[in-house]
Order: sequence, then C-alpha cells, then structure tokens
Amino acid sequence: MDGATQLALSSLVDILISLACILVCWWVLTGVRLEVIFKKGRKTAVKALHVILALVLGHQLATFFIDYLGWSKLLGQLF
Repeated sequence: MDGATQLALSSLVDILISLACILVCWWVLTGVRLEVIFKKGRKTAVKALHVILALVLGHQLATFFIDYLGWSKLLGQLF
C-alpha cells in the first residue's frame, strides 16, 4: 500500500473513531439530568450544553483512542 492510500485510510479511521466516540458520549449524557443546573424554561440552553459536552468529551475520548492506536502501531518497530 502506498503512502497516500495509507494516509487516507488512517484519516478515515480517525474520523470514524471520532464520530463513534461523540455518539457514545451523547448516549451517555442522555442519562444525565442537566436541566437541574438551569432555571426552568431553559430547554435550549440545556440542549446546547448537552451538544457541547458530547463534542468535548467525545473529542477527548477519540484523541485517547487514536493516540493509543498510533502507539500500538509503533510498538511493532520496537522488536
């Protein structure tokens, strides 16, 4: 496999990992009652916080998995 194809495949895997992690964080956050933090009638603010938290936490989780995947690939060069 040439370098461009390998880079494209790696980028596609990174995008899919990121999207999967954001979806997992969204799913987990649906069980958290964020509306208790806000005043009544602030549904838009609660949804906005829900989206922001899912994106931030999902990005952090995806970064961990992508780094871990990269480190595990590099271990093959150790031996």
